[in-house]
Amino acid sequence: MTQTGISNIADWRVTLDGKDLTGKMRPRLVSLSISEKRGDEADQLDIVLDDTDGGLDIPPEGAVLTVAIGWKQGRNVEIGLVEKGSFKVDDVSHSGPPDQITIKARAADFTSAIRNRRDQSWKNSTLGAVLKDVAGRNGLTLKVTPALAAIALPSISQSRTSDIAFLRRLGRENDAVATIKDKHLIFAPKGAGQTTSGKPLPTLTITRASGDRHNWQRQKRDGQEGVTASWHDRKGAKKQSFTVGKKDGAKRLRKTYPDEASARRAAVAERDRLKRAPASFDMKLAFGRPDASPECRVTVTGFKDQIDGTTWLISDVTHRLDKGGGLTTDIKMELAS
Repeated sequence: MTQTGISNIADWRVTLDGKDLTGKMRPRLVSLSISEKRGDEADQLDIVLDDTDGGLDIPPEGAVLTVAIGWKQGRNVEIGLVEKGSFKVDDVSHSGPPDQITIKARAADFTSAIRNRRDQSWKNSTLGAVLKDVAGRNGLTLKVTPALAAIALPSISQSRTSDIAFLRRLGRENDAVATIKDKHLIFAPKGAGQTTSGKPLPTLTITRASGDRHNWQRQKRDGQEGVTASWHDRKGAKKQSFTVGKKDGAKRLRKTYPDEASARRAAVAERDRLKRAPASFDMKLAFGRPDASPECRVTVTGFKDQIDGTTWLISDVTHRLDKGGGLTTDIKMELAS
């Protein structure tokens, strides 16, 4: 109960291939959780239902569940549902006693085709054109920031790797995140999270009173203040290198890039990643935040100056609902650029 005597009660909605099943599922719900990942990892939905009376049907493999979660009533929470996307059922189990059905589903946009290995090369292209090809063959609409789309790629190859692995590589080399949501491939600079409509994700403010537990950790820097990337100089027929930051003790990237511009981008991207690494901040929110999602920026209050004075970037989120009407959110964060 809150101080005013009004209980905080969570709400949710589940549809199966467009049919609303919430009313049928509500009295049987044991738990529902959604894990949202950043970039190329598929979001996951887990639902556990009570089947002690044997009245439930096992959902077919490949069925598509669409889920929304939020708050029905309460104080210091936003009332209403937040859409969390569509999930394709790929694992169902029945256990007991007590008899229960457990449903596991992954983000529907992560098809098997996007995980198949491919071979393809591009010459005198751009990052935008390459991404458009990848998006098109997977039935996705591309959303890419103009600055990234315009990057020239004299030569790039996808060799015996899946489109998911290839997108991960492109993101790493350009300090960007490739996110697949609602039939869109969103490719944007890390920390510049966007919705599928291209609008920036909101910055969330979280107070210490909202949290149940927290953990802040600062790691020791490895002392590397520079990054070196190598590239193949075809005209000079020799390997060249580029270093961003201090050359002495610089981290050397293993890959040899096809041109100087690619090597420069990879070195800068890794330098920026190393800058974000030293601190992390995790929170478990007793009153969940359905609006929290990866790539959202967060400011917090009520902690130490080093924590409150930092802008954080969400990397992973897990929302959990239970049959008692509770909703909690676990958030993992790193330093924003």
